[in-house]
Amino acid sequence: MKKTIKIVALSLLLFFQSGWMAANEGMWLLHLLSRINQAEMTSMGLNLTADEIYSINQACLKDAVVRLNGGQCTGEVVSDKGLIFTNHHCAYDAIQGFSSVENDILTNGFCAKSFSQELPIPGFEISFLVRIEDVSKEVLANVTASTPSAERAAAVELAMKAIYEREAANGYEVEVKDFYFGNEYYMLVYETFRDVRLVGNPPESVGKFGGDTDNWMWPRHTGDFSMLRIYADADNKPADYNALNKPYAPKHFFPISLNGVKEDDFAMIMGYPGSTDRFLSSWGVKQALDITNPSTVEIRDLKLKTQKEHMDADPKVRLQYAAKYASTANYWKYFIGQSKGLSRLNVYGKKQKVEQQFTDWVAKDPSRKSTYGDALSLIQQYYNETSKTAKSNVYAIEAGLTGPDMTLFAWRFNRTYQAAQAAESEDQKKAILQSFKEDAEAYFKDYDAATEKDVFIALTELYIRNIAREQRPDWTHLVQDKYKGNVRAFADKLYSTSFMATKEKLFAFIDKPNDKVFNKDMAIMVANSAIAKYRESFFNPAQEKFDTGSRLFVAGQMEMMKDKKWYPDANSTMRLTYGKVGDYVPMDAVQYEYYTTSDGILEKKDNSNPEFVVPANLEELIDKKDFGRYANEKGELVVCFIAGLDITGGNSGSPVLDGDGNLIGIAFDGNWEAMSGDIAYEPELQRTISVDIRYVMWTIDKLMGGKNIVDEVKYAPKKQPKPVDTPQTSPQTPATVKPEGTPKAVPTPAKKETKPAEKGTVKNASGSEGTITKVPATPPKKK
Repeated sequence: MKKTIKIVALSLLLFFQSGWMAANEGMWLLHLLSRINQAEMTSMGLNLTADEIYSINQACLKDAVVRLNGGQCTGEVVSDKGLIFTNHHCAYDAIQGFSSVENDILTNGFCAKSFSQELPIPGFEISFLVRIEDVSKEVLANVTASTPSAERAAAVELAMKAIYEREAANGYEVEVKDFYFGNEYYMLVYETFRDVRLVGNPPESVGKFGGDTDNWMWPRHTGDFSMLRIYADADNKPADYNALNKPYAPKHFFPISLNGVKEDDFAMIMGYPGSTDRFLSSWGVKQALDITNPSTVEIRDLKLKTQKEHMDADPKVRLQYAAKYASTANYWKYFIGQSKGLSRLNVYGKKQKVEQQFTDWVAKDPSRKSTYGDALSLIQQYYNETSKTAKSNVYAIEAGLTGPDMTLFAWRFNRTYQAAQAAESEDQKKAILQSFKEDAEAYFKDYDAATEKDVFIALTELYIRNIAREQRPDWTHLVQDKYKGNVRAFADKLYSTSFMATKEKLFAFIDKPNDKVFNKDMAIMVANSAIAKYRESFFNPAQEKFDTGSRLFVAGQMEMMKDKKWYPDANSTMRLTYGKVGDYVPMDAVQYEYYTTSDGILEKKDNSNPEFVVPANLEELIDKKDFGRYANEKGELVVCFIAGLDITGGNSGSPVLDGDGNLIGIAFDGNWEAMSGDIAYEPELQRTISVDIRYVMWTIDKLMGGKNIVDEVKYAPKKQPKPVDTPQTSPQTPATVKPEGTPKAVPTPAKKETKPAEKGTVKNASGSEGTITKVPATPPKKK
């Protein structure tokens, strides 16, 4: 069995909790719940102890929460046979990979009726958290506050290496990550399973209903779920795919609750939030608003339009580019919404107030001035120095390295070729090169030369037009100097001559490699040029100022507010967030209720628009109102609901649980009005959007014919309704969003007291290795 052990040290940011923060904000570390959160959670409706949520000695809730592909998404175990629920978009690549024009399961849906029909997903991994351990003292044993940065980094790296060597023999995957911007370190131990199979997915008209128009919007009517299964060897241990493997027997799985949710119900989410920047300074906010966000949006907008033209013209291309387009579009819209939110909520001004408060506190004590006096000035210096290159750094990633698919693909082959060149024997060299054919098969399956060529032309023209020559990669100089600025002529030569342009040419080269041909290949040249410029942007000489200043700023705030409940920024480690189900007021004269129903699906129906297609069988089922045990007390089929829960990208697919630990929904998105939430939490606006588990089970049962799945899962006990002394007005079916995304205004009743709410931002998973789908507002952290 191959053992993969990783040591990752990612610099994290900590959110400074000010007076406008809601009590339930936070992405909490599970092993600290008993000390920090249990009393409050119990008062809100939790019926479990902290040990029943996280324990290393007994089965608990954390044993039913899984990390998908290193943190791209989250999933949950829902049966004693290793069945996993997650989001539709989290399995989108796999679903698309199994689809063809002749057997289009992406469009039509799929549900395996037996284990033998489940489809093995190449390269898909699912991990369970075994334990968390504080290793701060060990990692920081040989450093002090005054240790120079270079010495500090070397000492930390040496200490982490010792941890790696100690844990390597245990057979688990190990990560060491820093929290509170290098002030604390934790070791996380995982067990990773590699035999994962697709069990089922709803039709795209359900799993992606609303498409880009409804993305990030409430009200929502999307059945964003899919089903996977973990397989293990005869000893219930991780193994590579084998037809003899058996469904995994988990330590714990979540019962399905058909009791539904009501306003003010307690809810919690466990999952793997990817990253937040809530400690981002005012200078970072300004750089994001002025430079990085608009640059990212402009590049992605052009890429999306170019791909869409080809996708609309050819059904095969539509399938090939479905996952790529969705990933690009998700962050395109995210950055648009984030900028609007930052501006509307005056986050820049709020950050300045936080910084002034810190400055005043430091100035009152000479020892504080000695220790923390330079913190903010170092951060400011970093942004002053990087503002000149921030735009070109975005272009280096978005238009250069990860813009056209061929660039990143050619760079990966370049790495393989160099590894082969360093091999000790010809047999080893040949084996290394031949191993790349598997990657190439997957790449060319979803590759269309005409589409890629047009994307390359469009993005290169934009690159040359918007970025000064001295800040661009060398290949753009060649376009201007040798090809007189004619990008299309350069692209014609590139895509007609490079051995990277077709699978046949690449395989022929792999079978008969030639150094001279390799060194002259235009795609390899472009790739090397792109990665060189990207590395310039990544390894910034001002990084040390930012790292030191931020670490001191965090430490100073923790000293200044010793009694505060602190939680670290997200970093793809398991967290828990809790809050209440509830509505919100997004704007004047508009109020959104906390749930949507199947009525809204038919209200949005537009079969001339691919985003709002309602298949005849789905429409018929809704019209008949054959909802059975999945209906609420009013006979409605609830589709989605919102709750004040603090999550972000990586939480996609996370289990939404009630106070007894039963599954009530699957988190999949956030609301448009709170798009600035990764940087500044807004308690009045932020909501997590989840698909109601009753709609999931109804879809599996009635639409997909998955009786085997319905019978496999276990159900929580039916709750008896509480007696009501006086009649109460039933909630109205929420206003729906028209296909163009315009909310329907309804008269606002006498305004009730607004309850604090938590964040609801779920960003879709990023692409394959090396693809950077989010340009961080803060600088890239050293690893």
